[in-house]
Amino acid sequence: MSRRTFPLLAVLLLTVATPLTAQRNLARRLERRLDTPPFDRASWGVVVMDTTGRVLFQRNGDRLFMPASNTKLIVTSAASALLPPDFHIVTSVYGNGTFDGNVLHGDLIIYGRGDPTFSDRCYGVDTTAPGACDTMWTRMDALADSLVARGIHEVDGQIVGDGSWFGPLTVQPSWQTYDLNWWYAAPVTGLGFNDNSLDITWQPGPNVGAPATITIDPDLQNFTFENRTVTVPAGQRSTIDFFREPGTMHLWAEGTVAGDHAPHVEYFAVPDPNLFFAQALRDALARKGVSVTGATIATTDSLAYHDARQAPALVSYESRPFADILFPILNSSQNWFAEMLLKTLGKVRGAAGSWTAGIAVETSFLVDSVGVDSASFNLVDGSGLSTDDLVSPHTFAELLRYMYHHPNNAAFMRALPHAGAPGSLRDRFGGTPLAGRVIAKTGSISHVNSLSGYVKRPDGKTLIVSIIANNHDAKYNDALQEIDSLVVEIGR
Repeated sequence: MSRRTFPLLAVLLLTVATPLTAQRNLARRLERRLDTPPFDRASWGVVVMDTTGRVLFQRNGDRLFMPASNTKLIVTSAASALLPPDFHIVTSVYGNGTFDGNVLHGDLIIYGRGDPTFSDRCYGVDTTAPGACDTMWTRMDALADSLVARGIHEVDGQIVGDGSWFGPLTVQPSWQTYDLNWWYAAPVTGLGFNDNSLDITWQPGPNVGAPATITIDPDLQNFTFENRTVTVPAGQRSTIDFFREPGTMHLWAEGTVAGDHAPHVEYFAVPDPNLFFAQALRDALARKGVSVTGATIATTDSLAYHDARQAPALVSYESRPFADILFPILNSSQNWFAEMLLKTLGKVRGAAGSWTAGIAVETSFLVDSVGVDSASFNLVDGSGLSTDDLVSPHTFAELLRYMYHHPNNAAFMRALPHAGAPGSLRDRFGGTPLAGRVIAKTGSISHVNSLSGYVKRPDGKTLIVSIIANNHDAKYNDALQEIDSLVVEIGR
């Protein structure tokens, strides 16, 4: 061997050793943090992977964990891969009768196919961009306008909310009973308006001893409400809560509100969203001078108006673009949008508009397309609200690697929260070397926190990270800080 060979050999050895040394250092730093009290008592699943699939670190990577809202990564990835980028959901209006001039003698039937975008929200981080934001009534008024433009000035019959595109099961059986009152567990139906929820604003009454001031929007005269609250002196505890008789729109509020409490908004789920949609459309039509003489009703019976749906629709109204449907699911972790999309997958790519069919589509996608083991996940819903959802961190890492290379990933990447930008990572990683460099989905339910996504290191490399903590009793912010500290170590 010549003397000139030794420097070359040294360079080769250094090239091989440096990544291994860095990997060992990363493992030591992460293990030290994971084994430090009080978080050493939690169950941790961690996988760090590069974009080629090489695992740089893992702890319990193949074990099953409750993932909370990281579950939303699955439904959005499956939809991105299996639905066309220009996918729209169509809501159709049919007439079950005859026309006499501008009068429909018969029922007006609104047939929903799972469009969640009849809602008050923004669909991008730049809320000043034209068309980025809708009010509660933007799309409902537009649907009413299209019926007026069609020449309908009177409906001599009923207005019907037909939600039979999806199956009749509207609430996932594994969700907790109390949760069913709130927006994050709202019924999942063919028709949806305002996230299938009422916006309830409460604040102190005019003086101590008076009931709290409570307003409900939209007020469609479709509920009864009892105000059993009382205003107490400033500085005291506010205990206000809202209830309803199961399956009804009889609501009441109980508790106290401190005199110095700022106005607060709750989002209370409605029990029959198909009826809720029809009532809202009736209200929008009335404001445009269109009268409906009959009752407002709803159905999930696919045979009830089958014959009427065989005729051409009076009006067909498209949802916002597919990218806008993804955005609230990932960016602000909107549960109901996720469940609507899961049932849509089941209907469009599977056997039915149901949780069972949607999960079957997701399962085939994960096993056949992503290539993960079918034993590495158990799914029952699209949002992660159920504690029966179980997924391994390695499954999330492989899914994220798949989406990183997928040709139709633009809407998915746009929708993921970016550190420092509006969304669920807005207030995280500021003042760290990873400020603005983390793109990931968050997740939280009781005793569970998770974060899965991409870390852009200062050297330009992208790492894939999935971190799930189960069975901890830490305060919410403490758990987030621990996860963030792990991510900062990964990004060093």
